[in-house]
Amino acid sequence: MTPVELSRTVLHAVRRAVDEGELSVTVPERVVVTPPGPGGCGDYATNIALQLARPAGQPPLRVAEILRPHLVSVAGVEDVVVTGPGFLNISLRPDADPTAHLVRDVRERGAAYGHSDVLAGQVVTLRVPYDVRAEVIADAVVRIVATQGGRVEVEHGEPVNLRPVPAPEDPAPLGPDAAQWALLHPAPHDRPRITADHLVQREGNPLFRVRYAYARTRALTRNAVRLGFSAAPGDPDHTDAVVLVTALADHPRILAAAATHRAPDRLARHLVTVADAALPFLLTVLPRGEEKPSAAHRARLALAEAAGTVLAGGLSLLGIDAPDHL
Repeated sequence: MTPVELSRTVLHAVRRAVDEGELSVTVPERVVVTPPGPGGCGDYATNIALQLARPAGQPPLRVAEILRPHLVSVAGVEDVVVTGPGFLNISLRPDADPTAHLVRDVRERGAAYGHSDVLAGQVVTLRVPYDVRAEVIADAVVRIVATQGGRVEVEHGEPVNLRPVPAPEDPAPLGPDAAQWALLHPAPHDRPRITADHLVQREGNPLFRVRYAYARTRALTRNAVRLGFSAAPGDPDHTDAVVLVTALADHPRILAAAATHRAPDRLARHLVTVADAALPFLLTVLPRGEEKPSAAHRARLALAEAAGTVLAGGLSLLGIDAPDHL
């Protein structure tokens, strides 16, 4: 069960409690699950009981106890423990491998991984000045908001509600991809750098790291075919996988936040996080020397391909090409 699936599971538990008359609250649009904090236990934790306590007119601990049986009864959940003022700590069954479920989710949804309906029916009007950076940001916001079910209408005129710091010079000489990145990666209130650094193929260039990580995932798939094996979700059995899994699991939340706050820079920085988590892990995917491909290698390849899917999808939303060779 992935964090996204578990979030939906908790949301369904709230709905069941409301439907059965145990809670009288408005069901929230989404629920956040995170690794347990200090004093917590299990695989994931959520503070939904604390959020619902005041509108429900009940103490957080009571809300947590109401929700607990609705969660314990779900297939894939081993146990739920209430800690502190009302945190729900969820342990998954051993056969409910969160990494395998995450990878399967990404493989099944492809470029649509992280898409949701949290902005369904909402129409966002952006009024922007006649400025190249404002136009580029607005164009990216149109695509990002659409991933969450919303729609953006872009207009020119006063009062302007999207006025990023303009680029100090024309970014066109950087080429379309580097120019897009130069304008989108900094937060709108930060001045973008229009320099040749965006074109240099080295680790100090975040755009290069993102595109290189994607290209490496494609190369791994090609090389695995030559070695006679393919990807299969499972336990990658490697410590470097943990950071990458965490980054991929966070993608839906980041994408929703980028849409809600009209902030493509959040997505751009998240892609750098995914790439930085992926690059060390990608070195472990293929067998070495006389080593034969194992279940762990197939699981690592599946995780690597999932990372490639997220990187390519994110770059596409930013209007940037993801090259198979770099």
